[in-house]
Amino acid sequence: MLPKILIFLRLLLMHDDDAKPVISKLRTDILDELKLHDSLVQEWSTDLAKVDVVNSATVKYTDFLLATASGKVEGVKAPGKLATPFERTKVAAYTLGAMTPCMRLYAFLGKEFQELQKDNEDSHPYQKWIDNYTSESFQASAVQTEELLDKLSVSLTGEELDIIEKLYHQAMKLEIEFFTSQPLFQPTVVPLMKEHNPEEDQFMIFSDFDLTCTVVDSSAILAEIAIVTAPKSDQNQLETQLARMSSADLRSTWGVLSRQFTEEYEQCIESILPIEKVDFNYEHLHNALEQLSDFEKKANNRVIESGVLKGINLEDIKKAGERLLLHEGCTAFFKNVVTKENLNANVHILSYCWCGDLIRSAFSARDLHQINVHANEFTFEGSISTGEIVKKLESPIDKVQAFNDIISNSNKDKKSLTVYIGDSVGDLLCLLEADIGIVVGSSSSLRRVGTQFGVSFIPLYPGLVKKQKENVEGGSSCWKGSNGILYTVSSWAEIHAFILGW
Repeated sequence: MLPKILIFLRLLLMHDDDAKPVISKLRTDILDELKLHDSLVQEWSTDLAKVDVVNSATVKYTDFLLATASGKVEGVKAPGKLATPFERTKVAAYTLGAMTPCMRLYAFLGKEFQELQKDNEDSHPYQKWIDNYTSESFQASAVQTEELLDKLSVSLTGEELDIIEKLYHQAMKLEIEFFTSQPLFQPTVVPLMKEHNPEEDQFMIFSDFDLTCTVVDSSAILAEIAIVTAPKSDQNQLETQLARMSSADLRSTWGVLSRQFTEEYEQCIESILPIEKVDFNYEHLHNALEQLSDFEKKANNRVIESGVLKGINLEDIKKAGERLLLHEGCTAFFKNVVTKENLNANVHILSYCWCGDLIRSAFSARDLHQINVHANEFTFEGSISTGEIVKKLESPIDKVQAFNDIISNSNKDKKSLTVYIGDSVGDLLCLLEADIGIVVGSSSSLRRVGTQFGVSFIPLYPGLVKKQKENVEGGSSCWKGSNGILYTVSSWAEIHAFILGW
């Protein structure tokens, strides 16, 4: 902690008078923190004199803080070379950018741990630590630090703000490395791959595509390609071209199809819901979703009969796939899965998407050629779509059948662990069949259907804490599907941390 105090002393020399009161308060908080650590060491009867090796992660972070304050990182001037008050303010902002993640992270962790302790009557060995970081004083200091950083950043250029952003991200990364490098004295359930043995185990990741991976549904993308590339009303089409509607007629037709689908989908969902919430029973849910399957197939037939997908060029589809916007963290997660050493894993995408080429091009553009894509396919004459669809996955029933077929054809000599990631009612059966089902997004229809049929939606973090407690108390850490429990996340970063760690 000493380097942090040095940081604040340096800030005192750099800042203007308005900032000094805030920094003085922060400096006092750091000194109080040091006293707390000394008291905890004495309470735990730990002789620090015997500890002759400093954790390398600790050294990396403190060295980073000192390097930032002393102008030894790229883009930051050394204090001795600061000629104007503005330059001093700028370096102070950089230093706070490297310091603020620590304050925010500790304030956040304190609150999280305090919440978990609410129903725990036993005293906790880290209770003083928790009390300190949840105190009004420390929480206020974290807010003041952020407010001061905002104030000092007002006059900075875009390039200078980019430097602060990089420093902030680096500081948070080093803080995470600090926590993950700490020795563990009990078995843990995370990261999921901690106990993975590639010689004996195989890890199977399944994921939906539309809105689970993508920001926009692929059907809208394909329809837009058709509309944009269609001939205008007054254009004559060549005899060699497939007859197509004009762009205006296509847009009108697609609008009608979209509205009809939305209205009838909501009606179908209402019709399959039990009047009152029932206990979880997979078979009852499966039977109910067969009605949704019938609806999905009829909706696809309407699209084919309308001709809106006729005449789309395969190259336009591939280009759209390459530019398709995926949710933040999605690409990094899959890339780390397929490239991680000592990990026997494969990834399968199960999607209702009408055109598998769109998905394949999206992943290929991101160097994710190893991902297996299971979706419907366009039929082509040369490189031009005929408007027909080779139907492979149209419904929840089709998806779960494909899911089970893939597992049945997997290596039986290895123990499998399956994870399914999805966002909609169409994924519900697969989510429940997997050893671990993870729900992303906020689909109201998924929650309504699942809840009425007795499915429990548990935020991943408290779910893992409960699992960890069971593990420590002698319970099993194994995962078992079809128990009616699904885990919810707010981002792909949570999935990455859970499965792969950092």
